[in-house]
Amino acid sequence: MARPASPRIPAALPYAAQIEIFSRLREANPHPVTELEYTNAFTLLVAVALSAQATDVGVNKATKTLFQRVATPQQMLDLGVDGLTEHIRTIGLYRQKAKNVIALSRILVEVYGGEVPQSRAALMTLPGVGRKTANVVLNSVFDFPAQAVDTHIFRVGNRTRIAPGRDVEAVERAIEDNVPVPFQQDAHHWLILHGRYICQARRPRCAICPIEDLCPYEEKTA
Repeated sequence: MARPASPRIPAALPYAAQIEIFSRLREANPHPVTELEYTNAFTLLVAVALSAQATDVGVNKATKTLFQRVATPQQMLDLGVDGLTEHIRTIGLYRQKAKNVIALSRILVEVYGGEVPQSRAALMTLPGVGRKTANVVLNSVFDFPAQAVDTHIFRVGNRTRIAPGRDVEAVERAIEDNVPVPFQQDAHHWLILHGRYICQARRPRCAICPIEDLCPYEEKTA
């Protein structure tokens, strides 16, 4: 028996629409940044690694005192698993995350001289660091237009057809392929914030959406 054909992914919005959408998002928020609090590349790497299956607000609460004490991989090693665990026990999966952070800190000290590497491939060899975490660090610290796709961006990309795709890597490629170059650096920040506060999962706030008239989503709310 033949398998049913996979649903066809619609084409991305045309170039002119992309220009208008990101112009409006930029006008509303000219300098978007991650909502995770950090002091340098290392603390951002740690914060993003801790944010898996946790909220940015929860991570910021847990790292507020941690980052006052720890700013380098060596300082994290000196703190140790038990010391780190005490700071992050309010975060989901904190035991495994503590082990990962200590392990990646050791690698940074022993292999990279205590510096965070500026390579996606190198970052992704670190324990607990996936493509999304690597892309956040590359974008926010090293000013590389990497697209860190999470559930918010995946939803917004497909709903609006800014960057449609069947999985997060397809959406990442669609952003790179379709979003005009002047908006690439900040695109993932605008999309994640749009998904977090306006284009929400269960009930999108279409009435206050700045791009509602350009969005082809059929199930808009009044």
